[in-house]
Amino acid sequence: MFKRIASIILVVVSLTLGGCVATGGGLKSFVDTADGYEFLYPNGWVEVRVSNGPDVVFHDMIDSTENVSVVISSVTRGDSLEEIGTPTEVGYTLSKNAIAPEGSGRTAELVNAGKRESTNNTYYLLEYAVTLPNQQKRHDFASIAISRGKLFTLNISTSEQRWQKSKTLLEQVVRSFTVY
Repeated sequence: MFKRIASIILVVVSLTLGGCVATGGGLKSFVDTADGYEFLYPNGWVEVRVSNGPDVVFHDMIDSTENVSVVISSVTRGDSLEEIGTPTEVGYTLSKNAIAPEGSGRTAELVNAGKRESTNNTYYLLEYAVTLPNQQKRHDFASIAISRGKLFTLNISTSEQRWQKSKTLLEQVVRSFTVY
């Protein structure tokens, strides 16, 4: 009798927890224990292999230009984001060196720069309006942090038309980024 009750409880708990995951905003978890970071990404996005590029890239199966990536680079100065600069200063530098470097034909306007504190780290949250060489407008949202002498940058990008519709979901992705 006890085994039967325990089995029923186990099934009910499993279904309940499964339902919680399914209604968690349509996100899946990606964890890289070797490099020490994790984040959530939208359902329906698939991982793609990129040689000599970001550490990981996921893109939407339907619109492959909608993507999230993580880049890991060495820190040349400072052991914390605050030592490198304010969110606005770091955001401006990132826009000029990575998002719209000279000669790329892109322009990037820093729309918003903020800071998120966790118990173990500080994250800068940076939002950009980007114009590509073909004049297509995009929206980029990034979270950056320093851990173990490395700069981790998660960047998510979508077209300006999709931004308003997917803004809440993409912000969840950016805010889920954790380094350790």
